[in-house]
Amino acid sequence: MKALLSKAVGGPETLVLEDMPSPTPRANQAVIQVKACGVNYPDVLIIEDQYQFKPARPFAPGGEVSGVVKSIGDAVTNVKVGDRVLGNTGWGGMAQELALEASRLVPMPDTMPFDEAAAFIMTYGTSYHALKDRGHMKPGETLLVLGAAGGVGLAAVELGKAMGARVIAAASSDEKVALAKEHGADEGVVYPQGPFDKEGQRALANLFKDALGPAGADLVYDGVGGDYAEAALRSMAWEGRFLVVGFPAGIPRIPLNLPLLKGCDIVGVFWGTAVTKDPAGHQRNVRELFDLYAKGKIKPFVSERFPLARAGEAISHLASRKAMGKVVVTMD
Repeated sequence: MKALLSKAVGGPETLVLEDMPSPTPRANQAVIQVKACGVNYPDVLIIEDQYQFKPARPFAPGGEVSGVVKSIGDAVTNVKVGDRVLGNTGWGGMAQELALEASRLVPMPDTMPFDEAAAFIMTYGTSYHALKDRGHMKPGETLLVLGAAGGVGLAAVELGKAMGARVIAAASSDEKVALAKEHGADEGVVYPQGPFDKEGQRALANLFKDALGPAGADLVYDGVGGDYAEAALRSMAWEGRFLVVGFPAGIPRIPLNLPLLKGCDIVGVFWGTAVTKDPAGHQRNVRELFDLYAKGKIKPFVSERFPLARAGEAISHLASRKAMGKVVVTMD
């Protein structure tokens, strides 16, 4: 079988496609024939040793997959050979076959195609955990989503509407805002390219405030970071919740007088660890997400598909911040 391997620290251009022996499952493991692998921002970081986890090399990037169970090890009871499954892997997904803990796999709906399944669990899992478990969002609240046309951002837009929120989508172009509106956002705002000086941050905060209205944002979903974070925090409602999701624009420096003045919470969202800390809660969330999918309230938007041989290009495209929705690598 073939795998796209990181053998040295570096960008996507350092990845190499090589033949590897097919894996054999150990106890509690399953081997799946991978059909598709979602591309996410951690893939950009992990090959440069900038992610929270640093697997031993060589390894394949790719943190979420869909496929068919090929074989199972001892004590596996949640999946069987032939099952169509999706799962979060951390890494290893950009390969034709993958051995992983069977507990990471979930049988997928019969109606869900493999490319959508590979674009589902990490984005919707992260955003649902953020809004439901960490943000405690209630119907009628106002949600501001930064990076609203990206994978997790677009998922947050859809989920926010499905959960009864008024959703304001913020993104870097009219095209991206239009996409977010197509997926349910009530209103949108186009923000300029950063970084910003203090005057620029105040202008950006006023841009958010104008879109939100005088009450401000009950929740801010920040999957962007950088200088956008402070501006969004300035637009918070009293006792709002600021959800820290990701930093493609850099790790922000937040003046702590702002949460004091707003009486608001700054809440970290780390879905990967939450899954391991509360597996029962994760399974409950997955069931609820599948129900929303079946009702047509959420649906992954796969904008581009790359074959495995060009998976490095897929990661580069995501890193450029030009991608909308989800980018998926296919194995066929």
